[in-house]
Amino acid sequence: MTTFPLLAVLLPFVAAAAGLLLSRVPHRAPATVHPPDAPTGERANRRAAWIATVPTAASAVLAVLLAWGPGFAYFTGGDPTAHATGRTYGSIVTGGVPISLDLQADSLSSVLGVLVTVVALAVQVYSAGYLADDPRYPSYSAFVSLFTSAMLLVVYSGDLLVLYVGWEIMGICSYLLIGHWWEDRGNSRAAVKAFLVTRLGDVGFLFGIFVLGTAAGSFRIADVLARVPEMSAATLVTATMLLLAGVAGKSAQVPLHTWLPDAMAGPTPISALIHAATMVAAGIFVVARLFPAFAAAPPTLDVLAVMAALGMLGAALAALAQDDLKRVLAYSTVSQLAYMAGGLAAGSDRAAVFHLLTHGAFKALLFLCAGVVIHHVGSNLMSRMGGLRRELPITFVTMTIGFAALTGIPPSSGFFSKDGVLAAMESALSAGRLTDAAALLLYGCALATVAVTGAYAARAWLRTFFGRPRAVALAEPEPGTAHVVDVREGPRTMLVPVVVLAVPALLLGFAGEPHLDLGVAATAVVLTLLGAGAVYASWRLDPDADPARLLGPLRVPCERAFYVDTVYSALVVRPARALARLVVTADDKVVDGAVRGSGASARGLAGVLRLAQNGNVQLYVTGVLAGVLLIAVGAVVFT
Repeated sequence: MTTFPLLAVLLPFVAAAAGLLLSRVPHRAPATVHPPDAPTGERANRRAAWIATVPTAASAVLAVLLAWGPGFAYFTGGDPTAHATGRTYGSIVTGGVPISLDLQADSLSSVLGVLVTVVALAVQVYSAGYLADDPRYPSYSAFVSLFTSAMLLVVYSGDLLVLYVGWEIMGICSYLLIGHWWEDRGNSRAAVKAFLVTRLGDVGFLFGIFVLGTAAGSFRIADVLARVPEMSAATLVTATMLLLAGVAGKSAQVPLHTWLPDAMAGPTPISALIHAATMVAAGIFVVARLFPAFAAAPPTLDVLAVMAALGMLGAALAALAQDDLKRVLAYSTVSQLAYMAGGLAAGSDRAAVFHLLTHGAFKALLFLCAGVVIHHVGSNLMSRMGGLRRELPITFVTMTIGFAALTGIPPSSGFFSKDGVLAAMESALSAGRLTDAAALLLYGCALATVAVTGAYAARAWLRTFFGRPRAVALAEPEPGTAHVVDVREGPRTMLVPVVVLAVPALLLGFAGEPHLDLGVAATAVVLTLLGAGAVYASWRLDPDADPARLLGPLRVPCERAFYVDTVYSALVVRPARALARLVVTADDKVVDGAVRGSGASARGLAGVLRLAQNGNVQLYVTGVLAGVLLIAVGAVVFT
């Protein structure tokens, strides 16, 4: 089993290479008539689906085998680095601290490996039906495989710089997948935004790795954690603060969260992959992996607590005002990731990781169900949905399970994992790990977010599946959107993954710590029901009206996500564009102007010299005589 981590990483990587090389459709001129037995785009897509799915399934089997024993040990209070399985494949000499090529699966990484591979497999199967007619599906499936391989490299890496390689590969894959439909300018802009915002955080992340590695004399994670007690407080605070910048970028935490809602421009399966099990999970995983270093830096935990408090409540309020179903789920992801960050700040890495696992299951389920709904209706907007529970019975049941887990309704998985996080936040009020102000802000925002989560989940559920079937009543589709109401619920490749994911979304909570804080759990359920009840009462009064009207004057600020993008545009985007225009002007007028001026001067001087070289012999003789005369006069004068 020592080679299982390496095989788990390599299998999706090989699938990516094979998918790009073996699934291309032969180019033909538009007027060419295809012979009956010629390869077609449909055949290429089927071949690409098999190339992508089979290695991912094999990688999932390896991940399950690696986690069979150690995975459960993590949630029963065992050492996160215990039961490590793996090996070292050499080292790279750098002239300073060497880089160790270590891959290993311990109790923490093994459970994350299962999450990544299972969700990636579900996304690959689902995508085969969702993008069956897309001519770029082969490259899409290959990039999903590469994305999966990169995330597994992050999870199984035993060295911080090897982890950083997977971290950066995920960044470029997210750019390529979010911009899959790059013909739409909005999609390409969303991809660029995601790339730039996450790169901004990655600069700090890389320097944080350098600080930790230099202080420990090694980039190996085990060596770094062993030397944490020997490091100075200044070193730990500096390193963890820098790492937190990368975590905020990848896991969409305030203030680097704005890329994630715009990433909804990508295909829905990619939303499920990025928002549930891979990219956004990476930041939370890194904090959990290096948790002893973060725990030894209290100022960093205070900053993380404030970021989490603002993110969880702000994103939940933004979700309550969105009309786009995918953006509701996107802001929900920001909010739930902030819950996990809050659990880490409160000192419970196990509660945060447990919620990360359950969230991966139910959020992937919700996104894939949303894809079925959108595929059926032909629009992302909930104002065009309604009454779909009869037309989409399987999707209705599975998405109901997903919403129940999201809100923490027992006995769904979210009920158990959210209880653990809230209990950790409550204990932080008296544990002294956080300052009193940070602990109080964190717990207060968490309780408020519980109620708002119940409200936006109930709103999305009611507007999608109940009330008047608004999609049929529409006279004209939205401009730029093909309005097609499908008569089927969806192909089997789309329905099987959602049914499979509904099982862990419902039951995964029983695999964690069995003890519940009954007081915290009861409070959370009551707050959830209050939020959902307020929305239901508003909806019952007028099923055609949006329950978001409960927000009153806050509705527009919530819909605009409190104008954070507007502030960034004013403080960052516009000055950057003005500076770019200044650079272009300086390059054109000064640099290129100097080049053009030197050329013009050379031409002018050549024109002057040309006057003396006109081919007139008499002028030449006159010039010679004049010169001789001037020399003679000069000789007489100066003798």
